[in-house]
Amino acid sequence: MELRNLWHRYPRAVSHVATGAEWTLSAVDFQLNPGELVGLLGPSGCGKSTLLRLIAGFERPSRGSVWIDGREVAGPRRWIEPERRGVGMVFQDYALFPHLDAWRNTCFGLRPHQERGRAAWLLELLGLKGLEQRYPHELSGGQRQRLALARALAPGPALVLLDEPFSNLDVEVRTRLRGELPGVLGQCGASGLIVTHDPEEALAICDRVAVLRAGVLHQCASPRELVEHPASAFVGRFALQGNLLPAWRERDRIHTAVGVFAPQGEVPRPQDARPDTGRGEPLALEVLIRPSGFDLAADPAGEVQVVGREFLGREWFYQVEAGPLRLRLRLPLEQELERGQRCRLSLKPDQWALLFPEGVSLLPIPGSVPML
Repeated sequence: MELRNLWHRYPRAVSHVATGAEWTLSAVDFQLNPGELVGLLGPSGCGKSTLLRLIAGFERPSRGSVWIDGREVAGPRRWIEPERRGVGMVFQDYALFPHLDAWRNTCFGLRPHQERGRAAWLLELLGLKGLEQRYPHELSGGQRQRLALARALAPGPALVLLDEPFSNLDVEVRTRLRGELPGVLGQCGASGLIVTHDPEEALAICDRVAVLRAGVLHQCASPRELVEHPASAFVGRFALQGNLLPAWRERDRIHTAVGVFAPQGEVPRPQDARPDTGRGEPLALEVLIRPSGFDLAADPAGEVQVVGREFLGREWFYQVEAGPLRLRLRLPLEQELERGQRCRLSLKPDQWALLFPEGVSLLPIPGSVPML
């Protein structure tokens, strides 16, 4: 599947007023390779579900074209109906037919010449064997989602679109089903495009992850590439849940409120930096620091205060307020701190950071003191 310079906007009455953006999607170029599972990641309202609707044929693109299996299915002079595109769709709310049992739901999209044996194989593959005569209301949430996937795969599509398919499931079922998804698609010979707003989910199961913001595709890369080399400050903050801090340059040092950094490589001078804001102003510098890049120690006279904490099983996730900043930290279990506790913040010397917009790697200078 390929998207070529795809643009889309809704009529003003249903436009995304919250974002204020004229276009729901802008100049999206993207290619899905055979057998791939790609995640569409981004905040609510960024255009993820709209992109699926354009591929499936539920919406017509304002500009650009959609290609599936080497043929144009949507473009300025071409339109193929959804039922003729060979695409399967799995919706967030399952969209099963309540008056049909599991067997008839699965067989609904089969053409007259297609064997019913594939439906039986899919129900067994997805753990629904023996439940063929049950209606959707007689199935659990996980079973209904499996049934929705079986129905989408039964006609043998080369491409399956999944719109936040696990968001209504409890944690245990969600984790199990998302772990099974790549294998099921592989056995069916289908490529997949899955929409999610959960970075952990996308990075865990997808071959590549495409990050959208306000209708713009910021980066599409493997999970490792995304983590190690985010293309923009937004990608780093959203995909890595990192901390983005204002920064300023003094000679060959990068200063932030939490410490001073030394570049690993040459940093472009202001006149050599990337394009300005369009008003003759240089782009502001920002430093991205991972949640694991800090140390925190209890100190009644400390400059930060713990305002939130979560127990993640193998580590703590803390939120701390440091002056005007709110930082996210991941710390070992032995570093247990209470909400409201004052602490002293420091940078780990071996944890790299990234300077944006240049994308240069940084290392903290040992002994640099936070200026909070």
